[in-house]
Formats: sequence, structure tokens, C-alpha cells
Amino acid sequence: MTPMLAILPVVLIVGASLGLSPNRQLSDAQWCFFNAHYEAAATLTVELRASDPESLAAIELRTSALLFQLKAALPEHGDKEKAFKQCDTCAELLTAFLSDTARGQALARERLQSVPGDDAALFFLGKLDLNYVWLQLGPLGRKTGWDEYWEARRSLDAVLAQNPAHVRARVARAWIDYVVDTKMPWGTRWVLGGGSKKRALASMKAAAAAEADFFVHAEARFALWDLCVRERNLETAITIARGLARDFPENDELTKFLDKHEAASHP
Repeated sequence: MTPMLAILPVVLIVGASLGLSPNRQLSDAQWCFFNAHYEAAATLTVELRASDPESLAAIELRTSALLFQLKAALPEHGDKEKAFKQCDTCAELLTAFLSDTARGQALARERLQSVPGDDAALFFLGKLDLNYVWLQLGPLGRKTGWDEYWEARRSLDAVLAQNPAHVRARVARAWIDYVVDTKMPWGTRWVLGGGSKKRALASMKAAAAAEADFFVHAEARFALWDLCVRERNLETAITIARGLARDFPENDELTKFLDKHEAASHP
């Protein structure tokens, strides 16, 4: 039995017992995702197609799971094109990612034609676009996806104009602010509409402190943890990671982080 198949029976029991979502399969997939079982999460979202083929939530979660699989398979630095060619699974993962992203974008745009200003459609369109942009800039190392970037920025700004308390939109928009400010040269930052690390951190902290659905809250906390690690604010990062590890005890990424940094923080 492969590790992924071994994980699924446990997840199906634990995720369902929480009563966290009216859609049990989606809850199970989210449980896998936040426990860093990305392959299992992607597999479960495929099963959702039979019951709800137009679920933007499932499509977005699947593309996120595929993105994280590609991030794990490819090096952060070095010759990314060469690494991609040498990767046994990456071509298949990329094909699946692009297919599901295109399908989700088409569904969201179609929904917006019928119901302009629909919060859910705007958010998922923006989030799918961002997943595409982050894949190109990060794991693949390609400077492309600018149309998707602008569509994402406009979509998320529209969501927040209508609903400033939308936690997931706040998190996604904060990532734009952070990446543009910290990863882009000055001229490019200006072309991309500007960013602000300070605003990103403030927005992420507020989102992580807001009352929200269990998994929405988890996403905000993971994002804040990531930013704290990037900013070398290890004391806060350790505190956040401890809380996340209690909620997601199977997440090896949290375990490795805490094993590495907890002892060092208390000599």
C-alpha cells in the first residue's frame, strides 16, 4: 500500500468526525491538505467531481494541492528547467494543474457573467489566477502569468470592496502585497501596482485573528506562520506552529520546523 493510500482511511474518519463542513469529501480533502498530505488531497478532490463537477472550492483546493506537490518536487534555486525535465512526476502534475486551473477559471468567469459581483466567483477566480502566478514565478522559475496577476488583483480587490472581512481574500491579497514588495525590483513593483510588506503583515495578522470557519482560519494561520518564518520572526513563528501542530498533528513540515527551532529558542 502506498503512503498516500494508507493515509486516506484515517483521514476519512478524522475529517468526518469534526463536522467542519456540510460536504464531507471537501472536509476530508482540506484535512489532508493542511496535514501536508497533498497527493491525498488532490485525489479526494477528483472524487468530488462526480457529485459536484462545478465546485469551485474543490477545483481551487486541487490546484493548490498540485502546486504544493510541484513545489516539493522542484528545487527552490538552481536550474529549474533542467530539474523539471529530470522530474519523473512533474510533467503529469503540471498538465493536471493547468487543466484544472483553466476549468475553474472558465466556470468562475461564466458565473460572473450571470451574476456580476458574485463574491465566491470573484474570490475563486482570483485565487486560481494566483496559484497559476505563484507556480510560474516559484517552482517553474518563469516570468509569465501577468494577465492572471492583474485579473487576480482586480478580483480580490472587488471582493474586499464588497466584503472587507472576507478572510481568504484578505490572505490572498496580502500575499500579493508581500511578494511584489519583497521579490520584485523597484521598476517591476511600480508596473505591478505596488506592494507593501508592512501592509501585508498587518493584514495577515488581522486575518489570522478573525473568527472564521476552521479551515479558513487554518489557512490564515499557516500564511502568517510562513510570513514570520520569511521575516525571521522565529519566536512568533514557533508559537503559531505549536498551535497549528495541535490541530494538524500529521503535518511533517510543522514537526520538522519545531524540531529544528524549538530547542534553539530555549538554550
